[in-house]
Amino acid sequence: MSDHEEKPAQASSSAAVNGNFIAKQTRRLLAICDQLESIDLDSYLKVGGYRGLKQALARSPQQVVAQIAAAGLRGRGGGGFPTARKWEVCRREKSAEKYLIGNCNEGGPGAYMSRFLVANNPHAIIEGLLIGAYAIGAGQGYVFIRPEYGDAVIAIKQAIAQAREKGYLGSGIMGRRFDFALDLKFSPGEFICGEETALIACIEGRRAMPTAKPPHPAQKGLWGKPTIINNAETYANIGPIMARGSDWFRELGAGQSKGTKIFAVTGNVKHSGLLEAPLGVSLRYILDDICGGMEKKTRKLKAVQVGGPTGGVIPASLCDTPVDYDPLKNLGAMLGPGGMIVMDEGVCMVEMARYFLAFSADESCGKCTPCRIGLKTIQEILTRITEGRGREGDLELLTELAEDVSWSSLCGLGRTAPNALLSSLRYFRAEYETHIRDRRCPTAGCVALRRYLVAAERCKKCGQCQPACPAAAISWQKKQVAQIDRDNCIKCGSCYEACPFGSID
Repeated sequence: MSDHEEKPAQASSSAAVNGNFIAKQTRRLLAICDQLESIDLDSYLKVGGYRGLKQALARSPQQVVAQIAAAGLRGRGGGGFPTARKWEVCRREKSAEKYLIGNCNEGGPGAYMSRFLVANNPHAIIEGLLIGAYAIGAGQGYVFIRPEYGDAVIAIKQAIAQAREKGYLGSGIMGRRFDFALDLKFSPGEFICGEETALIACIEGRRAMPTAKPPHPAQKGLWGKPTIINNAETYANIGPIMARGSDWFRELGAGQSKGTKIFAVTGNVKHSGLLEAPLGVSLRYILDDICGGMEKKTRKLKAVQVGGPTGGVIPASLCDTPVDYDPLKNLGAMLGPGGMIVMDEGVCMVEMARYFLAFSADESCGKCTPCRIGLKTIQEILTRITEGRGREGDLELLTELAEDVSWSSLCGLGRTAPNALLSSLRYFRAEYETHIRDRRCPTAGCVALRRYLVAAERCKKCGQCQPACPAAAISWQKKQVAQIDRDNCIKCGSCYEACPFGSID
């Protein structure tokens, strides 16, 4: 790859528009995407593509695994398991058939890291798969992707065809005794398909349901054969590590987590989108220095939900925490695949927890009782609380249920789904108590608990709120303070938005 890709990106026209969003990043994988003239093979070769594969094929499979181990690459799909350790387990398995799978089944709200990489640099994914296949002795690989990712599907299909035509896939790759075939497999689109054993079940034509581990897929996976599954971002790092060395990769990062990570930042932040930064930087650096702070300067940061829909929330007071696997886990969150949702002080933590628990309950495969019944029960209790029907003892019951689901569920979905609830209870318990005790949402985020009132002392008696009400719940006469009929009010907020003077609370 080019000599400058690991440095912070220089300010560009895009950076001028978005402030420091580009300039403050440390782009490696995204820098390669920037340098490509197109997604075809020739363009990839111009920026050093397949140089890592050439370096790998000049070494033994054991040496390849050793270089990945020396780099300290951890899987970028969620758990952060050391990539080389997984590869070494599979490499040592005595089997004539082994498989390699690229997992591109993102499904969390706002997450599109894998989709972007596959759509904008598909050959980097193929190169990583090839190196992994050589290292473990696999002859067949699959890219597991959602069919609705139209741009990414088109790109990877084209790249596979080009790689076959130019001899990077097939028999005798680069003149060596190395054969590898690569095909696409389409995901049914369920979030659970991102779990390794559920993914394997899909490819085998079975319903997407996890199975107990051990044995792990590296020992017994697809069709009972040793199988390695990594996500697209993990594979995209493999080629540069082989081409530039493990020391280069370790120049960035902190502790046991080396290199950079791509994050998808959304929510109440000035500049959202994909960004790349070294592991170990603080949440505050990402939010303030890269993303430019809060979207509305009149509202302060309240919390950041980190780790996708099954991640936890971190309050503003702890945003100096390093973005790394263990520090985030200690706070009740997790790094996950790299999703971040920024929330200002106008966001209700109870409604936030209800939303994510509802997502997890809907996405549960239903195989194990703790996940199937437990998540649904938690969702129902949270719904009651957001509707003003909370009861004394609900918080203790929620905590007990969440902890039971976490330790007894079969797979990672059930074990991590309660994170949003448990972490928000840990840091924002008073907000839950207000919902239950006072039947009131402090942020007005829960629609059922909203009460719209005209502040008589601020009302300018203009009547602009009356025609904005779709339920005809506002009465007004010239030079009179408007009145809202609570019985007819549908709590849509139209009057609140229509008042130019901020006279409706």
